[in-house]
Amino acid sequence: MDTAPSQTQSFGQTEINWDKLDKTKFYVVGAGIFTGVTVALYPVSLVKTRLQVASNDAVERNAFSLIRGILRTDGITGLYRGFGTVITGAIPARIIFLTALETTKVAAFRLVEPFKLSEPTQAALANGIAGMAASLCSQAVFVPIDVVSQRLMVQGYSGHATYNGGLDVVRKVLKADGVRGLYRGFGLSVMTYSPSSAVWWASYGSSQRFIWSFLGHDSVHEKPAPNTWTIVGVQAAGGILAGATASCITTPLDTIKTRLQVMGHEKRHTVRQVVKGLVVDDGWKGLYRGLGPRFFSMSAWGTSMILAYEYLKRVCVKDA
Repeated sequence: MDTAPSQTQSFGQTEINWDKLDKTKFYVVGAGIFTGVTVALYPVSLVKTRLQVASNDAVERNAFSLIRGILRTDGITGLYRGFGTVITGAIPARIIFLTALETTKVAAFRLVEPFKLSEPTQAALANGIAGMAASLCSQAVFVPIDVVSQRLMVQGYSGHATYNGGLDVVRKVLKADGVRGLYRGFGLSVMTYSPSSAVWWASYGSSQRFIWSFLGHDSVHEKPAPNTWTIVGVQAAGGILAGATASCITTPLDTIKTRLQVMGHEKRHTVRQVVKGLVVDDGWKGLYRGLGPRFFSMSAWGTSMILAYEYLKRVCVKDA
């Protein structure tokens, strides 16, 4: 991660610049690490998605009853429906995202440096700009994967169609809607994930600075470099705070996007119709369906991802 000169003293020992990484090692090791994180947390995404698309008369109206139902009918494998499709697209999407994130962050720090803002504000702006740019770059790969995987996640549930794997979903979507069917909800995905990514990375960058300042590691105080466990603890706390902030702000857009993406050709609705249906069923709280799992998902995904990412960067530092 790039830092402005005023930040070098306080954060130079805790952050690793993009130009110091062995890129080949970074991508190869990173693919393995993020695959592991995806395996661990995929069931949370599946539960969140099913809650968001459940019809008003669905039996399972909370995460725990939904999990019990899946395990009773399909066993553990039921929690991994659509996983193959996700993991196939996740690696290239993640590579695009992380590359855009780090390279944009370098430019963003330089852009905000002349304004002489506080360290938390500089970090929030630079990380937010980088997070939004990275999300925009990765959406072209991510949205079709999202459309296919979400249909597999909800197949046979609450009246949704069934498929014979990811290729069958692609074939049927192309037949019904053409290529644009694979990009259904693209605008909302951009509107959901880009602000969400911006909020997440802005919150993560600024919260880290606040925590380090509270611990006495800032540009005013001179203290010995923190040990690895302290760094990991601060990064984890920053990830949790970032996930909580982003999930609360962006869940309504995510709920609408998910419903649009899983609807079949014969049930195509507009954004307005989806919102109206949710409000009629559950009032305005209907826009926050799946907030609990999404809160947990974003906090768990964010914290696991950032710890894995920071560890990856430490492992991939070039030899001096």
